[in-house]
Amino acid sequence: MKKFTVLDLLDLDLKENDALSLKCVAGRQGLGKEITLSYLDRPGLALIGFFDDFTYQRIQIFGKRESSFIQKMEKENNLENIEKFFSYQIPCCIFSTGLHPGEKIKAIASKAQCPLLETPLSSTELTRRLARILGAVFAPKQTIYGVLVEVYGIGILIQGKSGVGKSETALELIERGHRLIADDIVEVRNVYGNSLVGRGNNQQLAHHMEIRGLGIINITHLYGVGAVRDQKEIQLVVNLEEWDNNKEYNRLGTDDITTDILGIQIPSLVIPVKPGRNIPIIIETAAMNERLKSMGYFSAKEFNRRSIQWLEAKNISSFYNNEHKFGEE
Repeated sequence: MKKFTVLDLLDLDLKENDALSLKCVAGRQGLGKEITLSYLDRPGLALIGFFDDFTYQRIQIFGKRESSFIQKMEKENNLENIEKFFSYQIPCCIFSTGLHPGEKIKAIASKAQCPLLETPLSSTELTRRLARILGAVFAPKQTIYGVLVEVYGIGILIQGKSGVGKSETALELIERGHRLIADDIVEVRNVYGNSLVGRGNNQQLAHHMEIRGLGIINITHLYGVGAVRDQKEIQLVVNLEEWDNNKEYNRLGTDDITTDILGIQIPSLVIPVKPGRNIPIIIETAAMNERLKSMGYFSAKEFNRRSIQWLEAKNISSFYNNEHKFGEE
């Protein structure tokens, strides 16, 4: 994995609820320092001189209390603990709520080549956004060949051999009002250890599609911004394959088949492709069925249960009728 630096953090193109609004006010020589952990720290204990178990490898967040304390120390010219604090290889310090470090603090940080950053965000909001962003940056990743679409709110990864019709199927789904996340190469991240989020491996090219015989098309320009989205949780894997008459395909759907991606089991289906089969409609039905499962209704198992009840009732009725005939004789 490519190292992630403080400069990379500043350069992230984040918008709306992800925006950090960071600016560097001191220690620019240290912008190349690597951030190695997604965890954050509040340095209150270290500032008062307690350095046991000081997690200096983390980004240090300065809120109102920490800022007030170092301002007091600066006014009293009591900078011993602050100098010791900056002697550690801290990746960077972020002052929240529009707070500003004093000139002496800036000078100490610059000498230690520790970047000091500022943001108007509150400590709580900054911590929440940073945790989410760094969690994504450091999440385990895997590149997968396929097409990722959103169908009725369900993120579906369509896979299959080259030429089986993945992009054509996705194009028909987009025509029917669904959305494209990525075509051809999908970057998948394991977020928080319990969900997979997919996006285009190259965000500049993610919303383009290659259609054999037609070439490269821009989905955003053809269908509008409502036909695409940047990322989506993967909730179903659909494998397209050429129809094989010698293969037995799942006809009831009672088995729980999954695909392992980055240690997470994702429900999966194998859909055989042959002339006359409307694959987009089948995928739409699979998406709606997956939504039903998430709501606690499993169609195949319910069908199986009712079939068993019907057979049991029929057997009991047959047994009763035979006993009744035997009694009459």
